[in-house]
Amino acid sequence: MRPLSDFILVERIVAPEMVGRLYIPEQLKERPVEGIVVAVGPGKVSEYTGDREWMELKTGDKILFGKYSGNDVKLDDKEYVIMRASEVLGVME
Repeated sequence: MRPLSDFILVERIVAPEMVGRLYIPEQLKERPVEGIVVAVGPGKVSEYTGDREWMELKTGDKILFGKYSGNDVKLDDKEYVIMRASEVLGVME
């Protein structure tokens, strides 16, 4: 999968099912808001100059994004999120 324009493909980092000795049911789990960038598009083309804008993100970056950002996709029985780079809140270092 190769994203187009300024889109990125992200694999969510899923929280553990157990916290200490407590089991967290599926209904109470929140959607993960952390992920690893799997693929990055080439960047958006500027309306004004026609030049391709530089992408700050790269494959392997651990990112933080909004709870309802992007669209869920399933590829080869794995779930990913595809979103615009502008939806990313930050890169975790």
